[in-house]
Amino acid sequence: MLVASAAVTGGIAWSGNVLTLPLSLAFPVLWAYAPSRITATLVSVAYFLAASRGLPQGVVNYYSADLWPGLALWTAASLAFVIVHAVLWTKRPGARRAMRYGLAAVLMGLPPFGIVGWAHPLTAAGVLFPGWGWFGLAAAAAVLLMMTTRRWSVAAAVMAGLWGWSAATWTAPPLSKDWMGIDLELGQSLGRETGLDLHRDLIATVKNAAAEGARAVVLPESALGFLTPTVERLWSMELHGTSVTVLAGAAVLNSGGYDNVTVKVSGNGAHVLYRERMPVPVSMWQPWRAWTGQGGGAHAHFFANPVIEVAGTRIAPLICYEQLILWPTLQSMLLSPDVIVATGNGWWTSGTSIVDIQKASATAWAKLFGVRLVTAFNI
Repeated sequence: MLVASAAVTGGIAWSGNVLTLPLSLAFPVLWAYAPSRITATLVSVAYFLAASRGLPQGVVNYYSADLWPGLALWTAASLAFVIVHAVLWTKRPGARRAMRYGLAAVLMGLPPFGIVGWAHPLTAAGVLFPGWGWFGLAAAAAVLLMMTTRRWSVAAAVMAGLWGWSAATWTAPPLSKDWMGIDLELGQSLGRETGLDLHRDLIATVKNAAAEGARAVVLPESALGFLTPTVERLWSMELHGTSVTVLAGAAVLNSGGYDNVTVKVSGNGAHVLYRERMPVPVSMWQPWRAWTGQGGGAHAHFFANPVIEVAGTRIAPLICYEQLILWPTLQSMLLSPDVIVATGNGWWTSGTSIVDIQKASATAWAKLFGVRLVTAFNI
């Protein structure tokens, strides 16, 4: 029953609906009341695999492979979460158990374990305590710890009350009148199509948004493909004489691999604003290639450029995978940004809820810290 409940908890909490996120706070109860370390391990496996159930299909789509590689990567990705929670589980109740769970939550929120720290229950803080900021995060952490004690029913009752109130009064994060995020439906051609026709179509879309009053337009991850001098000149020439600023995803080649970046483009030129802190492990970030002298893959700039500034607006950029884990968002929030800009290129997530989960996570963080949210995704 504990294992089945953990699977249901992970599946519903991480369905892609922001208002179901608080159900993830039930996981600490199931973990804490496991009668043995083996059961606690199985509870952890069930929760994580259910929460990340879209990964196998995503791998199939990305690599055009059969299901087995996806299942293997799905299992491998769960190892960090499962090992941390299995090792730190204790049969002894009370403060000791609560502190051990607290340590597990911290480890899964920060590198190296936090690199695959998906489905972190603290993401629910934005639903339970919207607008509370760091105090809300601390309150959610306190609820998590109480869930592992004998007073878990009191914590659950408090959480249920807050959850119900939040659901009844829920509103989306505020939008900026002069910022516009543009979603695209270009599939895997975005970022891979090198012809100029695609760029001209995107430029026309940007100009239409500017005509509607947008001062800054956000395009999805990989929108510009590889950033070359030709691409820079084309965009700068086409935007010359306009007042619009474009933030678009691109890739920049360099020694040993490439950077997944956000580029600022205007009539005055283009330059890189942000280099992704945590690219997708395996498909993009492949550190073993550098260790073996092969090179290639995306670079991870773990704690670099957490906040960037565009026309006086402080922005917390989150590209794709960064929306699924804890530490990039929290690092950015330390510097009090005005807007979260969440972008992604989710063509490979077809048939899964991964993009919806990314959007739900970004929404929860924006609500917690009371900042505006701009999103731009390609599917």
